[in-house]
Amino acid sequence: MSSVAARFVDELDCGFGWIAPEPAYMRRASHALVVEGRFWLVDPVADDLAEERARALGEPAGVIQLVDRHPRDGAVLARRFGVPLHVVPFGGVPDSPFEVRRIVRMPLWKEVALWWPARRVLAVGDALGTVRYFRAPGEVLGVHPLLRPFAPLGLAEVEPEHVLCGHGWGVHGPGAALALREALATSRRRIPSWFVGLVRR
Repeated sequence: MSSVAARFVDELDCGFGWIAPEPAYMRRASHALVVEGRFWLVDPVADDLAEERARALGEPAGVIQLVDRHPRDGAVLARRFGVPLHVVPFGGVPDSPFEVRRIVRMPLWKEVALWWPARRVLAVGDALGTVRYFRAPGEVLGVHPLLRPFAPLGLAEVEPEHVLCGHGWGVHGPGAALALREALATSRRRIPSWFVGLVRR
């Protein structure tokens, strides 16, 4: 665990997020979501202050890992809290309000997203992000560079008010659904501008 404090982001009435200080360029974001006095940790990186804040939300319910190759500190925190660890749960997360949306299911990359209809919250691990190396110039939200030719268009079915990303701060408010639709619809044709923007940076 880094001695440098995490940065809190995505402050919601149903939870919060934090960005790990290292490695800085990756902006690894974790989230705690509270449902009826029970909280779920999503792709968590261990941090003392974040853990303290999570405990204040209520009783621990579970830890959810959205991407197979990114365990982060999920197993450690699941043991610490005494709750199940749900690793890329294609079959759903029992006793939770979340719908699981399939993103990728290949031998070297398995990923799901969580959709919480009641709160209009979409939580995504790697498929979408707001860090600079995800976004083409002018984009608020970008598709993962390796997924740009094959964007997860199934996510266009949801209308989020909050898009929580595994890399970078979230997108919130009335523009969140529009940012999601634009990111998915233009990911392929913006590959050249994304590449040019990456080289310039």
